[in-house]
Amino acid sequence: MSQLEISFNSPQCGWMSIGFRDSEKEFHTTTACTPYKTALVDLLKILTDILEGKRGRFLLRWNRNPEEFDFEFTVTDDVLMEIYQYPTSDRERGKRELVYHFRGDRIDLCKAFYRTFEQLYKDKDTDEFEFNWRQPFPIVEFERFRQILEKIER
Repeated sequence: MSQLEISFNSPQCGWMSIGFRDSEKEFHTTTACTPYKTALVDLLKILTDILEGKRGRFLLRWNRNPEEFDFEFTVTDDVLMEIYQYPTSDRERGKRELVYHFRGDRIDLCKAFYRTFEQLYKDKDTDEFEFNWRQPFPIVEFERFRQILEKIER
């Protein structure tokens, strides 16, 4: 199984560069802080649910203007993360393209996300996260995610 690396770079002017890479493939894009203003909060809630052992399908919507993305997490014995790109905000299912996918252990997936959120958290004041992302860092959700991950790792 290949190691997943995730990068969310410090936001600038309402935009954030994000990337996903494993030993076989990679995907990089930018994302916007609107219209999905709760994308980071929602992502952390999904990851927390996955850590807590919840199964099923979880969907996160995010965008780049005009393109939009669906981050689909399907949790069974492992986790399948699929990132679909739509050419416009119409979100026509027939026009979406699978731009990245990763299958792996739920803990390993969450650790990869944790590392990038931890870096964003450490740099939030220096990088003026709230000013540059146009909203505050999701501290409450990040702390909950961190606590659950730490419990599992004990």
